[in-house]
Amino acid sequence: MRLDDRFDGLIDTLTGFQQTWLVYLGVELGLFEQLRAAGQDGLTADELATRAGCDPAPIGAWVSAVDAHELAELRGDRLVLEEDTAMILLDEARPEFLGGQFVHSVIASLDWSGMLEFFRNGIPIPARSDRYRQSIERLTVQDVAVFFQEALAELPQLVADLSGGGRVVDIHCGGGRWLIAMARRFPALELVGLEFQPDSVARARANVAAAGLADRIEIRQGDVVAPGGPVQASPEAGFDLAYFQYALHQLDDPVGALRSAWAALEPGGRLLSLDWALPSSLQEFRTRQGELIAGVQLDELFQGTSLATRGRVQAWFAEAGLRDPLLIELPSGATLVVADRA
Repeated sequence: MRLDDRFDGLIDTLTGFQQTWLVYLGVELGLFEQLRAAGQDGLTADELATRAGCDPAPIGAWVSAVDAHELAELRGDRLVLEEDTAMILLDEARPEFLGGQFVHSVIASLDWSGMLEFFRNGIPIPARSDRYRQSIERLTVQDVAVFFQEALAELPQLVADLSGGGRVVDIHCGGGRWLIAMARRFPALELVGLEFQPDSVARARANVAAAGLADRIEIRQGDVVAPGGPVQASPEAGFDLAYFQYALHQLDDPVGALRSAWAALEPGGRLLSLDWALPSSLQEFRTRQGELIAGVQLDELFQGTSLATRGRVQAWFAEAGLRDPLLIELPSGATLVVADRA
């Protein structure tokens, strides 16, 4: 590769870092929402600052920057956001939604002041902040959309079964967003969310209450692998579906979690895991998806966890006694693993 080409590529990387922050600010401050609402008329910097409740000076700099980065377009003194950009950054119900990815990338990097020391001694940071777990919940909003638009399309019998009712448990449920979406899509379901982080439990319960679904969604706090733990806390019927969303690889004992979830299933029940697999070859890493996953893996290792290859996930299932699960590669790049309890 010529020196000029390599230089241009690295400049793109540097400006990409700046662009991530511009998107983060636009999403978190509601700037993109205001621009979208204005449509093709756009907004001046002063109008945008007033509508978003921000100081005009930094908003003026942001407006110039997003035009330079081609995130929006200045037409005279008015900034216009195109609808395709708005959909990708703001529409949480779409598999293409990336707003949560940008928010999580910035929030995760705020902890990276300790990254140099981690590289030197290999000791992960002891804990992540509440803000980090909130950003994870924003990130996995995309996974909820992937589940409903891609995963369910692969499992028509599951859709039919869930439409008739049943009991569902979401293990490591975070803020409960998947549970709320499931309750709305399948009105006959009874749902349980299991979470061990106190702040996430509080957010999940608040989100469920705000959605008016507290009568159908129960949030339990505890460890899935504890004997007689929360996933098995009900003396009534077991579950018809146990679900792990971007969760299995983050648990201290994924094999134990699979065994506990499997034991809590009724005969004929299903266990599903939706996650983003770590590439297992150089060719797979050298794709746009591979680039993103490689960056996520660095943050995972920093906190003492690790994304898993498809082979490693299959080994977890086998060790838990769940042999030959079905692996489905989804259009978004996510991997769905399905085990049926005959």
